[in-house]
Amino acid sequence: MTTSNNIKQLDKDYIAQTYGRFDLALSHGKGCDVWDFEGNRYLDFTSGIGVNSLGWTDDEWLQAVVNQAGKLQHTSNLFFTEPSSQLAKKLVEASGLKRAFFCNSGAEANEGAVKTARKYSHDKYGAGRSTVLTLVNSFHGRTISTLAATGQEVFHQHFHPFTDGFEYVPANEIEALKTRLNTNDVCGILVEVVQGEGGVCSLDNDYLQALQALCHEKDIVFIIDEVQTGIGRTGTMFSYQQFGLQPDIVSLAKGLGGGLPIGSFLLGEKVENTLGKSDHGSTFGGNPVACAGANVVVDKINADFLAEVQRKGQSLQATLAALPKVKSVSGLGLMLGVEFEDGVLASDIVAKCIAKGVLFLTAKSKLRLLPPLIISDEQIAHGMQVLKEVLESE
Repeated sequence: MTTSNNIKQLDKDYIAQTYGRFDLALSHGKGCDVWDFEGNRYLDFTSGIGVNSLGWTDDEWLQAVVNQAGKLQHTSNLFFTEPSSQLAKKLVEASGLKRAFFCNSGAEANEGAVKTARKYSHDKYGAGRSTVLTLVNSFHGRTISTLAATGQEVFHQHFHPFTDGFEYVPANEIEALKTRLNTNDVCGILVEVVQGEGGVCSLDNDYLQALQALCHEKDIVFIIDEVQTGIGRTGTMFSYQQFGLQPDIVSLAKGLGGGLPIGSFLLGEKVENTLGKSDHGSTFGGNPVACAGANVVVDKINADFLAEVQRKGQSLQATLAALPKVKSVSGLGLMLGVEFEDGVLASDIVAKCIAKGVLFLTAKSKLRLLPPLIISDEQIAHGMQVLKEVLESE
């Protein structure tokens, strides 16, 4: 009989030891609950780092995935398929952009966005205008280029040389951005509306509006990384919609597939025809099974669903702020970060909550909450009671 210790030993013996895993091996899940191999149940506030947007094994999602796997599991992009065409239409209509490109991860989506911005600028202005600006404290992926785009020095170790052409400016400081743009060598600006891996830090509305205006004024491609914030996570289909923004490119992944690997970048009117035949590609991009699951996710996230995400997010944020030893709460919707008073370590809180049957994440020094978007009020209340008990014991 398989046990948690069996799984942990196999991991130790045969898997590259690149992850700081929690001391927990998971067997199966349903909704917002997941079980280990010994039958212990855990309430989930992680959703696989924002991926399982509908929780575990949603019935409609599962049926769509199984049905598609029984018809076409893969075709390559040399042929047309129904699921990817349907999904592209839904994402274009939901975003206000024009076209979709499908890939397999957030890092790939961001790489495609960068390639598009550079080609747009080169086609129109020639060489010498290829720099992409990102923000200090940002995170955009773990490939060599998306690490170069990531504005956190902690990730810039061991792997030099990185791809050239990326620079970082401080978040929420528009004058610093204006100064940097004076050299006229920038082709694109890539930002997260809420910096997830950077500690669940939101950008200011005034800064976002001024940033978009500068992009329009200087014909710079405005890219928003919605890998973690997108597909309903913050209470709107895309987080930028809460600020009245209209980016030129949007990158997606995580919650889009409901648990299957899929990424996408959406192209606005400015750049909708920038990439032509053979300019970009992906063997697995637009995989029919992944797209079948994603279609169910997007269909379920309607106006009523999003209103519930907003309501639950506001209630959860207020509850968290009232807990003992909590200094501040940040984020939007069901993407929240909790800063504790000095002496309280988020990693310790996570470990103690696991022992009590509730799963949380960390982001830098903060506790991070990314529950399935379907989480109920009763489940939220239970999770907060456990967190309260743990904090009171600190």
